[in-house]
Amino acid sequence: MVLVHGGVLGGRYAWTEQKPLATRWTLLAPDRPGHGESPAARQDFEPEAILVADQFLDEPAHLVGHSYGAIVAMLAAARRPDNVRSLTVIEPPVTGVARGVPSVDDLDADLRSVLARGAGDPAALLEGFFAVVGVPFEVPSPLPEPLAKGAVALAGARDPGEAELPLAKLRDAPHRSLVISGGHMDAFETICDRIAEGLRAEREVITGMAHLVPNTGGPFNQRLERFLTAA
Repeated sequence: MVLVHGGVLGGRYAWTEQKPLATRWTLLAPDRPGHGESPAARQDFEPEAILVADQFLDEPAHLVGHSYGAIVAMLAAARRPDNVRSLTVIEPPVTGVARGVPSVDDLDADLRSVLARGAGDPAALLEGFFAVVGVPFEVPSPLPEPLAKGAVALAGARDPGEAELPLAKLRDAPHRSLVISGGHMDAFETICDRIAEGLRAEREVITGMAHLVPNTGGPFNQRLERFLTAA
């Protein structure tokens, strides 16, 4: 199972609640460019999707992506559809799929505003980002190194609203798909509904941790494992 993390934290920290799954599944949680142990780099879903497809889909795998990483996962899956056993996406901020819906347009504008900021004050940048997407944690002080590095990667990241999802290609691929949201924000519910409709995917809402759905631990892991087993 390949776990593609979202913004800020790298794979080691983003998927800590999924460690119990390692007793039954082989888990790969790579650091996206600019995160964790990876060298500094600007976040951009297109080249990152090529990396995921080339490095982790050279043989069949279950693919799971959260937030910005869900966009990367969908684009990677479209590049190597025959090697995707299943696709799970959690609250991708891909506002382009529901442009014209007021709540989604507001999220799009807020994300662009946050991502356009520099990393001169990383704590302030993270505070703004957490508020926009619904991260239910306060930014710690002093700022731990993984968060500080994540803030640098976040600053100037490519706008997720620019992503064009190949929904028809993914819908026609041989794998099954699952779309999950956290039930905390109308914009994300709308986006996830549109993607699920376009993929003819299973749809789930798991509440309790807002945007950080994987951090619910057991509820997310159990739903994911039921889906993977069926797929």
